[in-house]
Amino acid sequence: MTLSAARIILGLSPDEDPRPHLAEFRAARDRIAEWVRTASDEATADRYQEGLIEFDQALAAILELLEEIPVLPQPQPSPLPVKPLMKVAVVPRAVLVAGGTAPQAAAEPVPEAAPLLSSVSKSSVSSVPAPRRRSFARLGWMLVFLLAILGGGYLLYQYEQDQVVRRKARITVLEREGSEFVEHRRWQDASQCFSELEELSPGSEVARLGHRSVEAGMAEEQTQFVGYLTGQAIAELEAGRLEEAQAAIQCVLEKYPGEKEATAILARITSARASRIRDKAIADARQQRDDKQWNEAIATARKVLSTTPDDADAQAIVADATAGLAKQAADLAKAKDLLERAVARDQGKFDAQALNWLREAVALAPGDAVIAARLEKMASYTRTLRVPGDFATPAEALAGAHDRDRIVLAEQSWKGQLVVNAAVELEGAGPGKTIVMCPATEGCPILIGPAAKGARISGIAFRHEAFHALGTDRFSAALVNGGTATFVDCRFSDASGHGLVVIENGSAVASHCRFSDNGWNGASVSGPGSTLDVSDSESINNFGHGIESWDGAAITLSNNRCEGNCRNGIHADNATTTTTITGNQLVANREFGLVLDSAGSGKIADNTARANLLGGIVIRKAAAALSVTHNTATLNQGPGLVLEKGLSQAPYATNTSTKNTAQQILTNADLSQYETPKEALPDKKEKPSLKALPP
Repeated sequence: MTLSAARIILGLSPDEDPRPHLAEFRAARDRIAEWVRTASDEATADRYQEGLIEFDQALAAILELLEEIPVLPQPQPSPLPVKPLMKVAVVPRAVLVAGGTAPQAAAEPVPEAAPLLSSVSKSSVSSVPAPRRRSFARLGWMLVFLLAILGGGYLLYQYEQDQVVRRKARITVLEREGSEFVEHRRWQDASQCFSELEELSPGSEVARLGHRSVEAGMAEEQTQFVGYLTGQAIAELEAGRLEEAQAAIQCVLEKYPGEKEATAILARITSARASRIRDKAIADARQQRDDKQWNEAIATARKVLSTTPDDADAQAIVADATAGLAKQAADLAKAKDLLERAVARDQGKFDAQALNWLREAVALAPGDAVIAARLEKMASYTRTLRVPGDFATPAEALAGAHDRDRIVLAEQSWKGQLVVNAAVELEGAGPGKTIVMCPATEGCPILIGPAAKGARISGIAFRHEAFHALGTDRFSAALVNGGTATFVDCRFSDASGHGLVVIENGSAVASHCRFSDNGWNGASVSGPGSTLDVSDSESINNFGHGIESWDGAAITLSNNRCEGNCRNGIHADNATTTTTITGNQLVANREFGLVLDSAGSGKIADNTARANLLGGIVIRKAAAALSVTHNTATLNQGPGLVLEKGLSQAPYATNTSTKNTAQQILTNADLSQYETPKEALPDKKEKPSLKALPP
């Protein structure tokens, strides 16, 4: 390094003696070395280290010069008490470059001024006039002031240079930290770094790109976060787990309030929860209606209507329950009248007519204790066989029974099969209390044989032990094979085949009964000479039709409800025999409400087909002899009234078809390609069902 460069680095003028400043140089070097050790980051430490090396080189050059210069004589003190000139210490440039703090001005005598002062004699000073002395003093003070200004400016310049170095070092740190924060997905910290960098270096490309990286990373993270949780919420929603779906979507909205997709899914969850509440209320109301809890059903359905006044299901339940209340009141009045007539005939001996009146009265008012007590009294005029008591099992009692005997079964489950071959009365404690069942592969829980001409069964449930819907040879819950039987307040359910079936010229009357969840039809009748009369009963959720007749059998169906069956509510294919179907409710079946395939005569009136999947009422040409009047088809997913090709619309003008999804009345329908649906008997295979009609 050259001597002139060394003097510039150390802050010495070209002719200035460096020896008086050696202590200052050593202190400055130590300070720079301390900055190197305590730097906040590597970049700053490197800059300080460069300054220290430059300072050491300059100092070495000066020391080498001093070794060649002889020791100068000490100046003589001035005889005059002259105030020494002040010297401003020069800060080495390396110190300022390294970021050091400039030293204060040093109040030391300037050695170079000593010879000059000593040459001035006391006399010459004293001989100077006072005004001139004052001028010299002012000039001295001005010189000191000027030197102070120059030194302060130099210090300010060095301070500004130091700030530039510090700012550059901070920029380097911010660039490195911002990149690290982005890499570790610490978006807030990265954003703060780049914002500070932008303040220190306006227009910085690094800051601009950094902000874009933060925005892109946050958008990507939001997309991933939202996508995962919304996908989970949708899966939970579709699976019906609403609470889990709600929890997932709330995580999104807590982090990103107002997120569009999450808000839409939350609305779907809210709607699904409302639908679930509504569906449960409708299910409860239907169950209450089925249990004949009319007031409770009306109250539950009206809660639904309070929020959705147009709910068709709730409206239908209210209508059904209201009609049920009215019928219950009418039935009770009729039961009281029958009781009075039976009491008037009570002579203390068997009276078939009086017993029939009382039995009907009990069916009309099953909870009336007075009627039940009178029936028990008058029924005791005949021989009564109690099980257990007189016999251990129902089968033993039936084996020893004769016509007009009364067999009373206690409240428990009994082993079938029971075979009835006499005109006996088989009485249980109620269908929910007395149950007769057997394995589905062994046979029917009860069989009415040809010799049972006038058997009567009441208050008993007949079912298979387990549902077994395999094969074509399936047994029913009850079979009337050539005999005659009346079923009152009985249940036929969970059978492998039909709930109740009548064949071989048999005849059955069922009132206030329930047919549900059977593998084929709820109730069936087949063959010439066979008849089935069902009234005030329910046929619900069977895998076939609610009620069906075919192969020349005759049916009389009145005031029944056929709902939720997998095929039609009622299917009648009676050839040339009589068909009477009046006042039935045919609701929400998977095919049609009512299908009339064939009949020789009869009456179809005042039936309602509502909310069935394929349509309301179908009339085929072979059933043209039937009188079909004043029926209603509404809210069905297919046509309300379907007339096969060849039928005129005029005879059916009194029927009402409204609010059906498809056509209200479909005429000239070609049904020739569809085979008439028939259900199987134990010895017959099941035939295909009538499917959707052509458009």
